[in-house]
Amino acid sequence: MSDQFIRTRLLVGDAPLERLQNAKVAVFGVGGVGGYAVEALARSGVGTLHLYDDDTVSESNLNRQLAALHSTIGQPKAEVMARRVRDINPTCQVEAIRLFYLPQNADQVDLSPYDYVVDCIDTVAAKLELVTRCNALQAKIISAMGTGNKFDPSALVVTDISKTQGCPLARTMRKELRKRGIHHLKVVYSTELPAPPLRSADYEPPQTTETRPGSAARRDTPGSTPFVPAAAGLLLASTVVREIGGF
Repeated sequence: MSDQFIRTRLLVGDAPLERLQNAKVAVFGVGGVGGYAVEALARSGVGTLHLYDDDTVSESNLNRQLAALHSTIGQPKAEVMARRVRDINPTCQVEAIRLFYLPQNADQVDLSPYDYVVDCIDTVAAKLELVTRCNALQAKIISAMGTGNKFDPSALVVTDISKTQGCPLARTMRKELRKRGIHHLKVVYSTELPAPPLRSADYEPPQTTETRPGSAARRDTPGSTPFVPAAAGLLLASTVVREIGGF
């Protein structure tokens, strides 16, 4: 019988792959960072993946998101990624959940069955809600911090949020989590300082309208590259896979 995980098995052995096959992982947000996390989790043999996102693919996603192709513009990202996972590993029990996770609808999601929760949400209120609920359940979670306006994928690290410096999102999360009595959170963050947005007499960033609830036309949309969000997603997945697999 063929074994699509033979190269992984040669590196880690049978027991870690069995643990991964029996694992249930939730990924919240499957855009630039989350899409690559999903891809790596699927290729590592995680047996059950639940993908939470209600955004649709747009043209501006084409520079960095796995779900984004000209042929998928307008399609739900979670469903595009679920189809991709099934094509990568047909035995994976993958489910696309069309939901923007927010404090208002958080009760709809039961986090208790998951072996690991991967937070790739890009709104502070939703991230705080997800982390707070995981903390109350003592559920394992890892969160992505900001990857916008950055160029250097080698500056990404896995660390505790208490050790982060220079990341505006991590600073806000750290402050708000302390108010909730939470002082530790495993994160992927970049030590690179964000580049200032490009504005000059010759160029002004266009207004964009996000599809996320409560968002509107804005001029502070961050710039992005193909490699920093991708590297962050791979670091997230690597941490989850190694902890579940035990290697």
